[in-house]
Amino acid sequence: MNTPVKHPCDEEIIRSRRAGSSVAAHPTWTLVATILGSSLSFIDGTVVNVALPVIQRDLNASAAHLQWVIEAYSLFLSALILVGGSFGDRFGRRRIYTLGIIIFTLASMACGFAPTITTLIVARAAQGIGGALLVPGSLAIISATFDEKRRGAAIGAWSSLTTVTTALGPVLGGWLVQTLSWRWVFFINAPLAAITLVIIFWRVDESRDDEVSGPLDWQGAALATLGLGALVFGLIEASSLGLSAPLVLIAIAAGVAGLIVFALVEMRSPAPMMPLRLFNSRTFAGANLLTLLLYGALGGALYFLPFNLQQAQGYSPAEAGAALLPFTIVIFLLSRWSGGLIQRIGARVPLVAGATLAAAGFALFALPGIGGAYWVTFFPAILVLSLGMALVIAPLTTSVMNSAPVAQSGAASGINNSVSRTAGLIAIALMNLIFVSIFNPAFDAHLAALNLSPALQSAMDAQRGLLAGATAPPGTPPALAAAITRAVNQAFLSAFRAVSLIGAALALGSALVAALMIEGRGFRALVKQAGQWPGGRQARSGAAVERPR
Repeated sequence: MNTPVKHPCDEEIIRSRRAGSSVAAHPTWTLVATILGSSLSFIDGTVVNVALPVIQRDLNASAAHLQWVIEAYSLFLSALILVGGSFGDRFGRRRIYTLGIIIFTLASMACGFAPTITTLIVARAAQGIGGALLVPGSLAIISATFDEKRRGAAIGAWSSLTTVTTALGPVLGGWLVQTLSWRWVFFINAPLAAITLVIIFWRVDESRDDEVSGPLDWQGAALATLGLGALVFGLIEASSLGLSAPLVLIAIAAGVAGLIVFALVEMRSPAPMMPLRLFNSRTFAGANLLTLLLYGALGGALYFLPFNLQQAQGYSPAEAGAALLPFTIVIFLLSRWSGGLIQRIGARVPLVAGATLAAAGFALFALPGIGGAYWVTFFPAILVLSLGMALVIAPLTTSVMNSAPVAQSGAASGINNSVSRTAGLIAIALMNLIFVSIFNPAFDAHLAALNLSPALQSAMDAQRGLLAGATAPPGTPPALAAAITRAVNQAFLSAFRAVSLIGAALALGSALVAALMIEGRGFRALVKQAGQWPGGRQARSGAAVERPR
């Protein structure tokens, strides 16, 4: 009788089946299911950004409305993702992951059918609730399925292959917007969700943390939602009312107070949705601070890129979607390789190098003017940024998951995802405030140089909230209309350059955090190790060394 080979995941699978699962689990199909399910969220983020300029036109939305299309989703995702991670650890990661996919898909359909901008914002909030259950489940399932030695490669595969499904998202979304309607960018989630659900029920086993006990942290969830919501509301309203407006000050103060109370509650809760003891790990704390800075730069600075491409540069929606395709291709090609770097050189070096490259990419976005070929304007910035992020994503994710106990993988994944989403949530609101503070005086200065009539000046003032979407009213002489368009574009470009440079500064800050807080070998140690490899200086001098494995 042949003795079966013990798979590294057998122990976890046995525990899962004791919890009531009867699925014939398979690690490869589990990885496929987590990749496809995660792609629902990733595709949605990139596709919706491409569609925003068209949504603005079709639903007569202001710049503040468009922010809420993004922020409503990010708000509930950021605030509740920790609850989603806790739900998975407590009630079963596969079960909660499945529920998240169903809610997300139904909300996507509601977005597609939304008749008004308000309805769309509400449906996006519902998407955020589904995403809060969906997003942390993917990495938690991977951590429960693969042992520590294979986890880095699995997360690297997850990082790279999610970009395969995500890569066509902006291109397909731009094509759908251009040829059919922006509504179809939400409908494309349905078939992907159906395939994912089939694989989940067929080949993904259940897992949970049997040691979790006590009530769910609903108080913490409510405080996080209210605190973040009030803070973001205040920052968004500040762009039109000003920072000194009473409503803005009250909202920001309430938001900050709510988040402080949230932290205090989590410190005293017997079963917190954010276990603050995880931050006792220097690597875990550093990885999340790095995430806050780098993903704040990514979300805040790139929020304005589709508007630049479509409204200022004159790209079509399909061209704007294709413009970011090199970003996903490079990450796909390099993420699996970068995930394996941790086993050879540790996480610190790729994180420092990647964040520094990302900073250079953000700075390059500040160089192009109006017009010029894509390959010499935006492509170099996108290429450098993508090289940096390809070096960062897998080592960062692996550092987070390896610095937390497997039993708390759902909470660790939820915290890191929450930090990345919160970073984008707050950065978009803050950078929009900065953007508007630069755009408005530049807008006034450029229009003043045209000596517009009082009626035409008033018409343009009424549109300043549209930013680059502001256009000369019907009946304006063609030459003057073209001059107004140039003035609006130049004002937009001044503000876009500023937020790009702010993104570069944030990315450099994240590189510094990686150098100081992430455990691992530094550059000096790697140089010394390189000298010990066959062919290195010490090896050539006759020293007997063993090749690193």
